[in-house]
Amino acid sequence: MKLFCGNSNPQLAEAIAGHLHIPLGKATVRRFADQEIFVEIHENVRGQDVFVLQSTSYPTNDHLMELLIMIDALRRSSARRITAVIPYFGYARQDRKPGPRTPISAKLVANLITEAGANRVLTLDLHAGQIQGFFDIPTDNLYAVPVIARDVAAHYSTDNVMVVSPDTGGVVRARALAKRLDCLLAIVDKRRERPGESEVMNVIGEVKGKDCLLLDDIVDSGGTLCNAAEALLKKGAKSVTAYITHGVLSSGAVARITGSRLKELVITDSIQPTPAIEQAPNIRILSIAPLLGEAIARTAAEQSVSSLFD
Repeated sequence: MKLFCGNSNPQLAEAIAGHLHIPLGKATVRRFADQEIFVEIHENVRGQDVFVLQSTSYPTNDHLMELLIMIDALRRSSARRITAVIPYFGYARQDRKPGPRTPISAKLVANLITEAGANRVLTLDLHAGQIQGFFDIPTDNLYAVPVIARDVAAHYSTDNVMVVSPDTGGVVRARALAKRLDCLLAIVDKRRERPGESEVMNVIGEVKGKDCLLLDDIVDSGGTLCNAAEALLKKGAKSVTAYITHGVLSSGAVARITGSRLKELVITDSIQPTPAIEQAPNIRILSIAPLLGEAIARTAAEQSVSSLFD
């Protein structure tokens, strides 16, 4: 088994390699003067079970091309099996046609990864579960809920915790965490006026005096979380903490979070945190290296991955 990575998240790749007790594979991923991507694998991979770790995070297109070219290089080097490990799958929010003459980009990216030569995909908390069906190769969608549940149990008295979904679309995810913690569930009903903006309308559930945990898969601008936190506190919540799998945190989001009434934002390292994120006083990073490392080990050994979440 060999593990390689691109430039999107080398820190996570090193942590996973440490968990697996194997060295990170040697490869060059660099740019020509015109920003064309060049890849060279510096190890013999003939007949090997190879895993390529690469989040398709900002700059999304560059990191996606790195992944595709690395897969192609490994395929042409006669690797026995290539697994694309994509902790954050970019373009996942474009999973359907919301209007006429719009693309389904998630399906296009799935096709590109398959055609490049990947034999299987390992990813984390897809924005929409049906994206698994966009791939014509085996795809394992891992869940961060067990990691989050352990962190909540270590930091909170679960007797006073209430899990909150920031919108109706995330209820299934929030319910899974509430079931693990054996606590109640609330929902924030919001209406989105235009992309990137949201307006909180109502809180469904009694949150007075509760330590509320907002749970979602992606935080981008941070507007939804800040508005939801404000609404919960107005309803009498004792505190509001957000647990998010993928910290996209685009321009201005970190300042918005630090200036909000959120007690804490906890994100995983599926996307490599920027210095601004690491220095933010109310943002904490939770490592998913053990989860991904165990999933990789089980995939290599042809063992069950779904049993990780039993």
